[in-house]
Amino acid sequence: QVQLVESGGGLVQPGESLRLSCAASGFTFSSYAMSWYRQAPGKERELVARISSTGISRNYADSAKGRFTISRDNAKNTVYLQMNSLKPEDTAVYYCNTVYYMNDYWGQGTQVTVSS
Repeated sequence: QVQLVESGGGLVQPGESLRLSCAASGFTFSSYAMSWYRQAPGKERELVARISSTGISRNYADSAKGRFTISRDNAKNTVYLQMNSLKPEDTAVYYCNTVYYMNDYWGQGTQVTVSS
């Protein structure tokens, strides 16, 4: 079955960086686009970044452009989110996502807290 496991979250100060990882299994990873979403307390889950199956195409939310980079290693079945210049408003639970046979699959999430 499809399994997505996020890691790499934590508590950082404003301006610092984090790299999130999502290890995927149970499907042919290299054939599917992958996405990162986030959900802050009291807010709806929002798309942060998406990467195509080959990694050639990448899309970002306006809030992530210029600070975040999504990448993938198809040999390791892993997708990454490099987050630089973090701001307090980036505080959220970050989720890995894929759409497999028209069904959404989610990881358990990893907490990112940006605070001084």
